[in-house]
Amino acid sequence: MTPIAPGTGPGTPGAPGTPGKPGNAEDLAALAKGGRTNTMGFAVRMIARIPFLIIATRLYGAEALGRFASALVLIEIIALICSLGEKRGLAQRLSEGAGDDRGAETNLVYDGILLALGYSALAALLLLAFPEPMFPNGMNGPKDIWLVAAIPAFAVTEILLAAQAYRYDIATMVRARAVVEPWTISIAAGVFFFIPATRDSGLALAFITSIYAGLLTALWSFLRTYGLPKNWKPQGRAILAMSSRAFPIIGADAIERGTRLLDVFILGIFAPPQVVGIYYAAQQIASLPQKLKTSFEPILSPVITRNLRIGNMGAIAAQVRQVGFWIIGVQLGIALSLGVPGEAVMGVWGPDYVAGTAALVLLLAAEVAASMAVVSESVLVYIARKRNLAISVGIIALQAVMTVLLIEAAQEYGLGPGYQAAGAAGALLIALTMSSLIKALLLKRLLKAPVSNWRWALVPAAAAAVVVGYAGTLLPEWAELLLGIPAVLGTYAWIIWKRGFGDDDKVLFRKNVAPATDVSPSV
Repeated sequence: MTPIAPGTGPGTPGAPGTPGKPGNAEDLAALAKGGRTNTMGFAVRMIARIPFLIIATRLYGAEALGRFASALVLIEIIALICSLGEKRGLAQRLSEGAGDDRGAETNLVYDGILLALGYSALAALLLLAFPEPMFPNGMNGPKDIWLVAAIPAFAVTEILLAAQAYRYDIATMVRARAVVEPWTISIAAGVFFFIPATRDSGLALAFITSIYAGLLTALWSFLRTYGLPKNWKPQGRAILAMSSRAFPIIGADAIERGTRLLDVFILGIFAPPQVVGIYYAAQQIASLPQKLKTSFEPILSPVITRNLRIGNMGAIAAQVRQVGFWIIGVQLGIALSLGVPGEAVMGVWGPDYVAGTAALVLLLAAEVAASMAVVSESVLVYIARKRNLAISVGIIALQAVMTVLLIEAAQEYGLGPGYQAAGAAGALLIALTMSSLIKALLLKRLLKAPVSNWRWALVPAAAAAVVVGYAGTLLPEWAELLLGIPAVLGTYAWIIWKRGFGDDDKVLFRKNVAPATDVSPSV
């Protein structure tokens, strides 16, 4: 951690981030604004994801979807590694290395882009030479191999969006990730299916198209904000030093994302493609709350790094509690509204996918359980990188063992695809629950302040929502979806608003919560 500068500590009058001072109000305003933007982005993402799932499940089928999902595991993990942890690390690099010099900020971002492109090119060439790990269940078509082209675009987009988040521009991330990418993949998947030459590889080609569309969206905003580099002379030693420094964050990011992909990878090895396809459909629904959770990270990172720079640990703990409750509060409502009518939700994709209902419910529960781990990790990657990485390695190892054991147990007893998918989801739930408990305890000890996001008001809100949701399951399927889901969400939201949300929490849904001051992350 960077030493505390004299005269800027948490007790200094007017120091940014000091509880009760303007800096703390500015932090809350920035977090609330980012939270509102991401919540709206979540709703848009959810709507945009539905057409792709309908096209993928109804037109391409469970087996093709399963092979596509298995291939994406390696692509996403490698692309995340090639982004060098800049989703969270860039804020710290800019805060420490650029000060108030906007030109220096721009050049630091381009250093990261250059290094990411180098690693991405190397990774893509290796996968072109040895593609077998990408396709444990085989390929849908020969053009699937070009999924490797998505690696550099994915990695660079992560860096561009992190740079925009440093300037508190979350709208660009919402446009790229919640509007452009999902709608592009939906439209492209439909178009490629009806072209005979691309039908077999339609899902892969649609994914590549969507990633490059997201890159162009992020690049447009980035160039308007930062522009082209000025007097930029990349220093080889400095760039290599950046690689070594980023390793703990890279490891944490890769493992955090890997916990959501390892189950698909193991299913691809131990189960037929149809099981992977059913599980992937459930995962795409369950991952919507996860996108909401991780989308807070870009706006949380600059706020945390600023308070770390002045040594204000109390403010960081308060921000973790605040954002953690926002996340679990919204996530639990989403999980209940999608999980209670789970059979109807999975039935939208076709009768074969109803077998994935148990997996959907367990995956939704896992995302709720993971909320504390993600918020805690957003601080631990800066103040306890190696310990955080060690915990993450242990958690993903636990998940791997549990996933294999539960899948093999389901196969041993002759249980169907739904049970195998549920076994993988159950392993994820256990692993993420353990991760949240351990990381929250570590962060509490390091900050010397409570960090828990749990509030007892969540219990009556969830109980009432379950009762309403169960009543909704007595309706016809169409009514359960159109009336039951809003009723569950509305019941939960009303109770949690009345009994769980205090004045600070309600800031998330207000505008103009702080004076109009410059909230630049530089101090």
